[in-house]
Amino acid sequence: SCRNQSTESLDELLQYGDGCGVDSYCAFLRRYTQRVHRPQYADWGVIASCGNTDAIGKAVSLFCEPGDSILVDRWTFPGALSSLAAAKVMPAPVPMDGEGMIPEALDTICQAWSGSAPPRAIYLVPTGQNPTGTTMSLARRKAIYAVAQRRNLAIIEDDPYYFLQLPPVVASAADHGAQPHSRHGAESVDQAQDLVPSLLSLDIDGRVIRLDSFSKILAPNLRCGWITAPSYILDKIQILNESTILQPSGLSQGLISKLLNDTWGFDGWEAHLRELRAVYTLRRNLFIQAVDMHLAGLVEYTVPTAGMFLWMKINLGSAATDPTAMPRLLGSMKKCGVMMAPDMPFSSTGSATGASEPAADGVPERYLRAAFALVDIDMFEPALKRLALAISSIDGAHSEATRA
Repeated sequence: SCRNQSTESLDELLQYGDGCGVDSYCAFLRRYTQRVHRPQYADWGVIASCGNTDAIGKAVSLFCEPGDSILVDRWTFPGALSSLAAAKVMPAPVPMDGEGMIPEALDTICQAWSGSAPPRAIYLVPTGQNPTGTTMSLARRKAIYAVAQRRNLAIIEDDPYYFLQLPPVVASAADHGAQPHSRHGAESVDQAQDLVPSLLSLDIDGRVIRLDSFSKILAPNLRCGWITAPSYILDKIQILNESTILQPSGLSQGLISKLLNDTWGFDGWEAHLRELRAVYTLRRNLFIQAVDMHLAGLVEYTVPTAGMFLWMKINLGSAATDPTAMPRLLGSMKKCGVMMAPDMPFSSTGSATGASEPAADGVPERYLRAAFALVDIDMFEPALKRLALAISSIDGAHSEATRA
């Protein structure tokens, strides 16, 4: 167990600091990164961030100039897309499958690049991807890293859901859901599991810039995270911090440091993460069970094995080719009293509608992202019943209009 009675005094935490972050905060995170990821090169370190959205903008600025392109998932985090737009950097979409970014597609895009400035970096969320919920296997991560080596690309590994990896769903989600409101019931589903190794853990060249955050595993408005990278990269990020945020709130860093160093140590922190995984596993399983019960035939999905999102392909029936169907669905959902994120803000194609390229049958694919992390479990079934009604109303209205 790592306990270190070294958290700074309140007087120190409330004073200005440098762009690296509070010493005791960064020291714990460096030790924990070594414990979990075991970087394979010597000259690495960690630096404090104001969460991953802030860190994305800084990491992108190190590799991209206005007018450049960066390789991203076909569907990706809107905060990242906003950071790219602000920096006048163009997203170059890479096709995805059930494990996220497809390495062969990534390599093909790099090979065929015809612009004056080929991409120098990849941005991706490898675990519990937002919005699709996909998680890269170890083999997929190795393949992505191999392409990055071959094409000399930096990898911005945005991984806020890394510690929310979940076990596979058993034969019935109900097997895990007997006591949804019981802490004992939640702990019982947390089976021992190995976390998929990170891209950082595979990095032998110092080409991975890893972004971690406390937002999804402690509290979002602490606005604290950390960046792991080669020291020469961190030197540049320190300068960027000192010219923008200076450093995250000393009070937030001190609170986290006190908790991790003086109260929990490694053992307590990892017990907290195990409990989180157990709670999220329970929520995921109950949500999947409710989806299967109320949305059968209306949606398709892949069960997420990390994070907090279910990415559902919507079957709009006879209205699938109607370009007004998705806006009408969102309006119907609002009337029915249910809210989920539509696909458009996650699109990296620059399309005004965000729709995928038409599938083999020529019908555009449309999606909704459901988050099962925050809403009360008792609301899962009522919400999905309302969604079923909204989807069915669009198909039915279109059929009536066609007949008329």
